[in-house]
Amino acid sequence: MTNIVRIAQLVSGACLLLAAGACTSTVVGTASPAPTSATASADVFAGLNACRVLEQLTAGEGFGPGENISRRNECDVSKSEHGTYGLALDPVQGLREFAENSEGVVETSVNGRNALQAPIPLGGCAIVIEVSEHARAMVQVSLSSNDDQQACVDAQALAEKLEPLLPKVQ
Repeated sequence: MTNIVRIAQLVSGACLLLAAGACTSTVVGTASPAPTSATASADVFAGLNACRVLEQLTAGEGFGPGENISRRNECDVSKSEHGTYGLALDPVQGLREFAENSEGVVETSVNGRNALQAPIPLGGCAIVIEVSEHARAMVQVSLSSNDDQQACVDAQALAEKLEPLLPKVQ
């Protein structure tokens, strides 16, 4: 056997060992270890779709279907001659980042969770609920009447309905 053939066999064998080691032997329906905290905290909103959640929260109120407004987990629903409600589930930014980038921020709480409220620059109100230090859920309400005070009342009500659906992470 030549050296080239032996080298090729060794390389092939090493590749097979590496490939076999990279596979798992998980069987569907069997228990597997819980994810580590680093994996679990990667996206606290994994499995939560902003449009589905927002449609659930506004069901029966005359709002249209949810419209995904970005590549991120953000959604709006609209109601003719009433306004628009929005929901953004952000697994990366917390309350601190919202406070740093918004004007007129006031501290509040939603069902006992830390939250911030701020006016939306083009009209309306936003309430941001803390999920973890680096994750937040934001509801936004913008009314056709341009009544920002009522928009904050509506945003608070929407946030209170949303809060029980949010992950409990600390």
